[in-house]
Amino acid sequence: MAKGNHKRGRGKPQTHSLLEHYQPIDGVVDEMVDTSGNPRPAWKHFVEALEELGAEKLGQRFARADQYLRDAGVYYRVYDKAGANEREWPLAHVPVLIEESEWAAISAGLVQRAELFEETIADIYGPNRLVEKGILPAGLIAASPEYLRPVVGTKPAGGHFLHFCAFELGRGPDGQWWVLGDRTQAPSGAGFALENRVATTRALSDIYGEMHVHRLAGFFRRFRDALIGMAKETDGRVAILTPGPLNETYYEHAYIARYLGIMLLEGEDLTVSGGRLMVRTVSGLMPISVLWRRLDAAFADPLELRPDSQIGTPGLVEAIRQGAVATVNALGSGLMETRALLAFLPKISRALRGDELLLPSVATWWCGQATERAHVLANIDRMVIGPALSTRLAFEDDDSTKLGSALSAGERAELVARIERDGGDFVGQEAVTLSTTPVYVGGWLEPRPASLRVYLARTPEGWTVMPGGFARIGLSLDPTAIAMQRGGQAADVWVVSDKPVERETLLPQEGDSFSRTRPGSLPSRAAENLTWLGRYIERSEDTVRILRAYHVRLAETSDPDMPLLADIRDYLEPFGIDVETAIPSGLIGTLDSAVYSAGQIRDRFSPDGWLALKDLSKTIHQFATTVAPGDDATRAMTVILRKLAGFSGLLHENMYRFAGWRFLEIGRRLERGIQISRTLSRLTSAKAPDGALDMMLEIGDSVMTHRRQYPVQAGRRTVIDLLALDPLNPRSILFQLERLKAEIGLLPSLGGEGQMSPAAKEILQLNTQIAIKEPSDMTAKALDELAHEIGGLYNSLAKAYFG
Repeated sequence: MAKGNHKRGRGKPQTHSLLEHYQPIDGVVDEMVDTSGNPRPAWKHFVEALEELGAEKLGQRFARADQYLRDAGVYYRVYDKAGANEREWPLAHVPVLIEESEWAAISAGLVQRAELFEETIADIYGPNRLVEKGILPAGLIAASPEYLRPVVGTKPAGGHFLHFCAFELGRGPDGQWWVLGDRTQAPSGAGFALENRVATTRALSDIYGEMHVHRLAGFFRRFRDALIGMAKETDGRVAILTPGPLNETYYEHAYIARYLGIMLLEGEDLTVSGGRLMVRTVSGLMPISVLWRRLDAAFADPLELRPDSQIGTPGLVEAIRQGAVATVNALGSGLMETRALLAFLPKISRALRGDELLLPSVATWWCGQATERAHVLANIDRMVIGPALSTRLAFEDDDSTKLGSALSAGERAELVARIERDGGDFVGQEAVTLSTTPVYVGGWLEPRPASLRVYLARTPEGWTVMPGGFARIGLSLDPTAIAMQRGGQAADVWVVSDKPVERETLLPQEGDSFSRTRPGSLPSRAAENLTWLGRYIERSEDTVRILRAYHVRLAETSDPDMPLLADIRDYLEPFGIDVETAIPSGLIGTLDSAVYSAGQIRDRFSPDGWLALKDLSKTIHQFATTVAPGDDATRAMTVILRKLAGFSGLLHENMYRFAGWRFLEIGRRLERGIQISRTLSRLTSAKAPDGALDMMLEIGDSVMTHRRQYPVQAGRRTVIDLLALDPLNPRSILFQLERLKAEIGLLPSLGGEGQMSPAAKEILQLNTQIAIKEPSDMTAKALDELAHEIGGLYNSLAKAYFG
């Protein structure tokens, strides 16, 4: 191949060409270079620009992309023998480039396929003429777990079964694009495509700006507008239904919800009332009329589908039957992912549309038919044999799919016997030889097999195709190593034009009408998690302040058993805080709980807020193995306090003042009131050891304030006055009660206009009682009872808003 002779014309010559060791594979199409080893037209400028940068700068730029993904917290979940683990998003830094004209041909073929699937699903769940005419085998359809009998005969609200599809494409040795598999159940990856684009352009912004790359935002804007338009027709809301944080692509669910401004819900957030699908919010039940589901249909309703599902919503199928809610996609549409159906698509296309497929499927034979079975057995050495009803791609399956040429004589004989006995359980597919695309490895470009995942969305104007966005790249030349669960990578896909392209964004255009989201649409589960996030963060801060005060004194004394330190150890022990360890496991557990609560509401969290929280968690876990008690622990606690304050300040200053912020604030104030009451009770009691009052002022961050407010040495009455009864001290109990009264009073009223909620009545009564107290009234017993009463406010809130 040609080496080092590409025109760059942009800078000084490099010491070596990135293509110097690039060796395309014989008999395999390479996306970047032609058979002579020269860059194809779409790649020529791109390769020259990379070579101008050189290996050192490229390494720095790609590291910048990786850092962005880490900062944004982009991950996917891997399930293996070790269990479920979160892994950083594996970005392949070099995008796949496709010319605009070629993409137009791909798009046309996929739009045709999406329309064919729409008509096929409508027939299977409707008149069933394809089965009646013998075009589709009845037994194949009936045996599929994706064929959902409870929705047979149900016409979807809005008239369409499919609204969002994805198709997996591979280019064969002849240069033709083939469809390897279809995604009509709940296609994943669109959000990751956006993150691929952001990360890649962070690294290659100058090159991206020069190459007329089609933007992705317009695709999402058109689909979002289509969903909102569907919802307005029935006076409802749009929501994304997720299986929850344990799902392998939950990050993407939260990202898409935040990006599009759509509620992210779990099955428990929903209920069916009066025939309508409703979401439980802090303002009561509110209708959902468009549900973009990201869980498999079988789990959607435990009443009529899988009874063991704990992530569905009872009654959802009946609401769909009544036309009260449109689902994206319709329940049962996952049937089109069945691997064996690929064998029948050409005939279906001719029967329903009179067309040949513009984009053919990978050659597939269903072994439930004698002629096809004989063909597979006669050619088994060049076949991939897998389960007929699988909805996974051949290279995604693990033990269930076999490459005929890789079988031993015994394995081959056993498989042949099984096919002859139970042919309907198997399909044979042509072994896939994928094209290769460059990846950056150690300063050089190397070829790796690749497949494209292309997304289509239905709009009022018809299907729209995402212009690029997502490719799966192998870590080796083995095509089975493309699957993400098996170590594959993801790359951006650039559809490049020879002329400037429209700079589309998600922002409204000048003159577009708009309306604010109606207040009070905060789901109850989100409100509960926000409240607990506030509580856990405040509990962590209180614990850190006590531990810092403890270790300051431990570092100053040679007697760790001095009465004050012993008293603090006894005080903290019931709360699971062992001060013998510099960073107690109880403190780590509290902060981990905060991260968990935040993880339940990722769609409502800003990337900066999430980054700050994860940085805090990382810091405290690192300190757990490196910090020693005493002065070392004191410095560590100061660092943790600073990061806690940074996180809290970030939320306080940047979070929109709606119901979510109120519940977060209520959680913080509840916990601070409880903790200050408890600690005051202990350190101002008659039995408190010497130095307890000074420690209390330090824990309450009020040493300087006390000196200014009281021209006397700290005494029990002045400390209680400042930390319990001063309405201007942000650390005092009364201050917390005042804030609670204000925020609870602004929560949505569930008892009718003008009626106070039980929680509002309780806080008003409690606030009034404390406001008229004198320091002498605040005995240790009274403070303990006050902590208990403040804690009781949570129960009233939970009963009203979280049930």
